[in-house]
Amino acid sequence: MTTTAEAPLLLTKRRIWIIFAALIAGMLLSSLDQTIVSTAMPTIVGQLGGVEHQVWLTTAYLLATTIVMPVYGKFGDVLGRRRLFLVAIALFTIASVGCAFAGDFTQLILWRAVQGLGGGGLMILSQAIIADIVPASERGKYLGPLGAVFGLSAVGGPLLGGFFVDHLTWQWAFYINIPVGIAAFAIAWFTLKLPNKKATAPIDILGVIFLSAFTTCLIFFTDFGGDADHGWDAVETWLFGIGMVVSALVFVLVEARAKDPIIPLSLFRNPIFVNATAIGLTLGLGMFAAIGFVPTFLQMSSGTSAAASGLLMLPMMVGLMGTSIGSGIAISRTGKYKIFPIVGTLVTGAAMVAMTTLAADTPIWLICIYLFVFGAGLGLIMQVVVLVTQNSVDAAMIGTATSTNNYFREVGASLGVAVFGTIFTTRLTDNLTDVFAGAGASAADAANSTATLDPQTLSQLPDSVRDGVVTAYADALAPVFWYLLPFIGIAFLLSLFLKQIKLSDVAGLVARGEAIGGEEAEALEAAQFAGARHPNARHADNQGDDEPSTPPAAHDADEREGVPSRS
Repeated sequence: MTTTAEAPLLLTKRRIWIIFAALIAGMLLSSLDQTIVSTAMPTIVGQLGGVEHQVWLTTAYLLATTIVMPVYGKFGDVLGRRRLFLVAIALFTIASVGCAFAGDFTQLILWRAVQGLGGGGLMILSQAIIADIVPASERGKYLGPLGAVFGLSAVGGPLLGGFFVDHLTWQWAFYINIPVGIAAFAIAWFTLKLPNKKATAPIDILGVIFLSAFTTCLIFFTDFGGDADHGWDAVETWLFGIGMVVSALVFVLVEARAKDPIIPLSLFRNPIFVNATAIGLTLGLGMFAAIGFVPTFLQMSSGTSAAASGLLMLPMMVGLMGTSIGSGIAISRTGKYKIFPIVGTLVTGAAMVAMTTLAADTPIWLICIYLFVFGAGLGLIMQVVVLVTQNSVDAAMIGTATSTNNYFREVGASLGVAVFGTIFTTRLTDNLTDVFAGAGASAADAANSTATLDPQTLSQLPDSVRDGVVTAYADALAPVFWYLLPFIGIAFLLSLFLKQIKLSDVAGLVARGEAIGGEEAEALEAAQFAGARHPNARHADNQGDDEPSTPPAAHDADEREGVPSRS
């Protein structure tokens, strides 16, 4: 399918950690942005007059991310991942500048969508590169540094986001990405050394077009259907519905005939891949919808500052990091993974049941416990599902499988945010309008007050009105968790049927013959180093250059049991 122009890479432990440093820089850029923006969102939508449309700010980013995921995954397999990773960082950083200078809510939504085009690449390519350089059987030990990145984002993001909106302006939530993005680009440019490849089959342009059309129509169909301004009986809603069905059918026909499809239909004949992807889809429906609006609830209904409300999400990240790292280490030691999604869905479901009791007078410490348990459940599922997906396919399809799995999870997330976010926003808008109308405001003034409400304005309202607003937020969000529970239940049932197979002990690059790993790589690097120090010993380098392009370890990759696609 591809040709490799470069000699096999020596995948030593030192090189693995150097490459890993570049991935961490990119992940820090993306994860820090998410926590900062989520903390600043109530202020942003209030000052730009977009409270009733705030769901679009999240949906735009998720939609763009979802559309480009399969593109990055497939193109990474075909062309190599280094240049695409640099493009993703550049896109994300440039879009951050656009967000900072957005003059109105519509411009901000558009630039957040562009930001999503970069964010999708950072997510997919990082996961695929890790699979390229680290065998599935050893990947758990690398979750520690990744957990540290997300932990830093979980603490630093809310603090920065809160500081920006409390003492500076919300634009600083995006200004901060500029130096971080430049630093991440520089680190990746100098340290992310990976093979570049050339495509030997035509790029599946039609597949990209119709997959993008399907994703867009699906999200707009759900958004318009749940929007009070359109509804399920609106013509435009069902036009998007028809477009969704037609583009899906055409996409399947295109992929069946494409020489190198962006999402090969053969993946869906792999039962382990299908099971893991279905878990990701249902998890996305419940997880992102729950996470997306909790900071807003904490900030508005609990009366805390932006910084404090962001830090209240820290228990969730602590729970997620703890169980993610712990499960990763346990999987590396035992090679067993099936139990973790089962336990994780049960724990996540229990946390959601607890969150249905959220009210304006719920103690902060109790909310933190709920969030910790919720995060602990997610940590047992998220990394495991990706690991199982990557381990179930041929090494040449690691990027495609990773992106497809994430694509369906993000489809679930986009649906969850669109549908349940619309439910939350519609209930909230009605509740807030009633509160302001009950306080003596005219219908027009009540609508305007609802659209421009932010935490600073809330603190200046009379006690009776402020209490009404707090109750409005609590009454709008808490019932939404009941709607999310069935999807967590489906994820639990799917986890019960997840097949346990042997984890690969060969990294993706090694299995594809693009790198030499293990003790052989260490010995060759030592010989090269010795040759550099002692010119008379340069024959050691020449022997290393004569190594076959496909190392012996690659031939063992197909001998693992239980993976039909590698036969």
